[in-house]
Amino acid sequence: MQTTALQAAHPGAPLLPVRISRRNLRPNDVDVRVTFCGVCHSDLHAIHTPADQGGSFPLVPGHEFVGEVVAVGANVTEFAPGDAVAVGNIVDSCGRCAMCLVGQENFCADFPTLTYGGADREDGTLTNGGYAGRYVVQEHFVYHRPEGLNPAAVAPLMCAGITVWEPLRSAQVGPGTRLGVVGLGGLGHLAVKLGHALGADVTVFTTSPAKAADARALGAHHVAVSTDEAAMNAHRGQLDVVLDTVAVDHDLAPYLAALDLDGTLFSLGFLGTITIGTLNLLSGRKRLSSAGSGGHRYTQELLDFCGEHGIVADVEVVPAADVAIALDRLAHNDVRYRFVLDMRGIDDQVEHHA
Repeated sequence: MQTTALQAAHPGAPLLPVRISRRNLRPNDVDVRVTFCGVCHSDLHAIHTPADQGGSFPLVPGHEFVGEVVAVGANVTEFAPGDAVAVGNIVDSCGRCAMCLVGQENFCADFPTLTYGGADREDGTLTNGGYAGRYVVQEHFVYHRPEGLNPAAVAPLMCAGITVWEPLRSAQVGPGTRLGVVGLGGLGHLAVKLGHALGADVTVFTTSPAKAADARALGAHHVAVSTDEAAMNAHRGQLDVVLDTVAVDHDLAPYLAALDLDGTLFSLGFLGTITIGTLNLLSGRKRLSSAGSGGHRYTQELLDFCGEHGIVADVEVVPAADVAIALDRLAHNDVRYRFVLDMRGIDDQVEHHA
């Protein structure tokens, strides 16, 4: 099957519409017509990552998308043509290891197959992402999309949303939990919404005093400007759980200091090497943890929860043709709080001849 996709030919190249092939349906496959696809910082990073540093080209990004089922394989039982669905950043796993068997395919011992830049487990071909008109994916990694929610605003739940949902659930955040959220971007704003809906008392840490009103509008009960020493001292030992969503290297010590006895800090945004003094953990028996993406059980649970509580991402929807504008603005942190590409009609575009 042929579809139009936005593809970068080499690191740093512009994303241009080209025709690509999707595999023929296997017995457990679902053919999805992509309608909206979120734009993640990971996409921006992948587009500029050379092969000698792990990049794979030609590259079609996109790993948080929604759409409608077009067709299903012979053995598919959970989905039918016309169903509203969502797909995240994992499209396969070994299915046999301890993590897969408990629904944590994101921690697959054989490493999960990523939605783009991964290797198909059957034929070894490079996976191409959701900046495209169609996507063929194994049934187990397709999710039922809740009714009544803006589909474009659901798309970021499949990456940003699940990235904060898993630690919220593993830490059993609920009524009475004192939750801190560091940063108010794509991940952070959803952490605030979800934490509030779970019943937690939410504190947002931000470098920008101008974001205080936004944080409260999203559901935060308290806001602390992290550059204000007095404000940070006032929050020492006051929190049970902190989700740090900042995507650049920064000092974690002030947020560990905000934790009470046996509190946990989840570092979610920065994927590089973290340096932390043992004494920052020792005093108060604090824990430093992390999380990434989500397995099947938590992902569907997140979508169901958001459907029940009317939670979606705050998004800016742009035409697929404006992807370069979205990526440039994202690189300059000029988005509130997630870009989403409107992929509808992309298969009507003419193939670009490079």
